[in-house]
Amino acid sequence: MRRLWILAALLAPVAAHAAEEGGYETPHGLFAPSLTNTDFVVAIGFLLFLAVLFYFNVPGTLMGLLDKRAKQIESDLNEARALRDEAQAVLASYERKQREVAEQAERIVAAARSEAENAAELAKADLQESIERRLKAAEEQITNAEQRAVGRVRDRAVEVAVAAAAEVLKGQTSATEANKLIDASIETVGQRLN
Repeated sequence: MRRLWILAALLAPVAAHAAEEGGYETPHGLFAPSLTNTDFVVAIGFLLFLAVLFYFNVPGTLMGLLDKRAKQIESDLNEARALRDEAQAVLASYERKQREVAEQAERIVAAARSEAENAAELAKADLQESIERRLKAAEEQITNAEQRAVGRVRDRAVEVAVAAAAEVLKGQTSATEANKLIDASIETVGQRLN
């Protein structure tokens, strides 16, 4: 019923305009539009088109499609927000991990530096100790060499003295005196060795 009122309200101005343009008057004093009037025919066609649209509920279908599309867009926006929030959480996680890795790298570098310094100090101490041992060994070798040289010089001096004494004694002593001197020398050497 409501649709008929809407249709009548839309047809009234068209009918009035058509009557003025060339309709004819009925016996009751009403004007009936003529189908030769193009404005009237276009108006009737338009109204029939609107009636068909309303009959098949095209506006409701369009509104339903628009509502469905709006819900789809809203769903897409919600999904995009969720993805953005997830991406921000992942980014924050990676930034936190990056800071942790940077701190760990700093700790590793500091530990390596400390270890290298300790190793350098140990190597320095070992080197100093090695140098001291070598110096001591060299001093001992020098002392031993000096003692051997002094011993050789003494031995040679003794040999020279003995040879010189033998020469002197040969010329000055007889055989009995020489035997006494040899015996005395053997006794002296034996006492010194003990």
